[in-house]
Amino acid sequence: MTGCFGALTAVSVGALVFPALLVIVVGAFVIRNRIRRLSRSLFGTDSLTEGLSRQADEAAETPRSVTGMTRLMEPQIVRDFPEFVWEEFRHRAENALISALAAVTAEDAGLVSENSKELRQQLDNRIRGNQAAGVFERFDSVRIHQTEIADYRKGKGRCVVTIQSAVEYYYCRMKDGQVLSGSRERRRQTRYNTELVYIQDAEAAGSAVGTACPYCGAPVRTLGRFVCEYCGAEVVPVNRKVWSFQRIYEVDCRRV
Repeated sequence: MTGCFGALTAVSVGALVFPALLVIVVGAFVIRNRIRRLSRSLFGTDSLTEGLSRQADEAAETPRSVTGMTRLMEPQIVRDFPEFVWEEFRHRAENALISALAAVTAEDAGLVSENSKELRQQLDNRIRGNQAAGVFERFDSVRIHQTEIADYRKGKGRCVVTIQSAVEYYYCRMKDGQVLSGSRERRRQTRYNTELVYIQDAEAAGSAVGTACPYCGAPVRTLGRFVCEYCGAEVVPVNRKVWSFQRIYEVDCRRV
């Protein structure tokens, strides 16, 4: 009797387990087919892993697009600052960016090409932060694909030209010889903003903006303009005005 009961119990358990297993198998089959169809439609391959890897490879080889506002912004800047030469500042911005990445790699803020206290302080803070955390960052084979003016903002005594560059490099962030992020084999495509700032020295004069024409008394309202728009006389600005690169940051994560 006990044997019959045991056999009956086994049959009952089997009757319950088999449908559950069948549901699991069928569900897995359906999910796999859906993944294959999705992968095929997105990447042209049945393997989602292979498709994602292909996509990452393509992204590593495709330069990022930049916010190209140069044609719109450059004339505005030149109206305010007739001495502004875009090609000169574009070249300097690219050199500043490349040298800043080299400075982080070498852990030496003094390698940055621009003699800017603010920029060197930014780099020094990052280098010190890495050293305190035992982290090492490496930028190799840096290449700039395109550089454009992305924005131009005017304020009282301060104007900021935001210059954006599409950048390519090999990047690794390591600790104790282990790669925390980045890749030694796959390039990274990204964008950086470099801020070019025009300031007036508050110690040289009391007012932040503007002066008056010494000949006709008309106000000179535009920063950087050295000719009176009313009488045509040359106006020597009272304040000492300086262009300088003050900040570099990656567009997505707001860092050097």
